[in-house]
Amino acid sequence: MSGPLALVGGSPFRPEVVIEEELAGAGAEEVVVLPTGAAYEHPERLVEAATERFEALGLRVRGLDVLRRPDAMDDEAAAVVRDARFVYLCGSSPMHLRSVLKETPVWDAAVAAWHDGAVLAGSAAGAMVLCDPMVDPRGGAFTVGLGLLANITVVTGFDTWSEDAVHRTRFLSPPDLVIVGVATGSALVRDPDRTWRGAGPVEPKVFVGGQPGTLADIPT
Repeated sequence: MSGPLALVGGSPFRPEVVIEEELAGAGAEEVVVLPTGAAYEHPERLVEAATERFEALGLRVRGLDVLRRPDAMDDEAAAVVRDARFVYLCGSSPMHLRSVLKETPVWDAAVAAWHDGAVLAGSAAGAMVLCDPMVDPRGGAFTVGLGLLANITVVTGFDTWSEDAVHRTRFLSPPDLVIVGVATGSALVRDPDRTWRGAGPVEPKVFVGGQPGTLADIPT
C-alpha cells in the first residue's frame, strides 16, 4: 500500500504548515530531504530549516544533495532514498527538479519507497513536479512532469497567482484535466486509502477542464 502523499503549497518547514506535524507522526524516524529545486538558491538553507523543524518533532533529518543529474544517477544516493520512510522534495524550480530527476535511479527509488508505504512530500516545485502535466510557473502553460500523478496538475502558491495567470491556466486546460490550486502553507493530501483531503488554513481549489470542481473529482 502506498504511503501518505502531501503536496504542500510552499513555505515548508514552518510551524504553521500543520501537515508536517501530522506526517512526522506517521512512523518514520528520519526525513530524507532533497533540496533539488533550490540547487542554485542555497539548498543548504532548506536542509537547515528542515532539520530545525523536524528535530523539534522528534525526527532526524538527512539532507541529500541531489542537485544535478549525475547526483540522481548515483546508486548510493538511490539506496538512501529507497530505504527512507519519509522523503521530502523541495525548492522553487520545477523545471530543474524535472531535468535532474526524470528517469533516474533516485526518482525510481522515491517512487518505490512510496509504494512500499513511505511518506512522500513535496513543497512548491517539489509538489508541482509530481504531476503530469505540470504547470510551467513562468507563464502558466502546461509541460511534462515526473508523472507520479497522472491527469492532475497542482499549482502551488495559488494564493499568490495573479488573476491573469489563473485565467490562462484554466483556459489552456484540457477538458479532462483536474487542476488543484494549493495555497502557501496549506496542502493537498492523499491518504493511504487513496482519498484526497485538504490540510491547513486554506482548502485546495479544484477545477476540472477549467471549470470549478471538488476534491471528489481528483483521480485516485
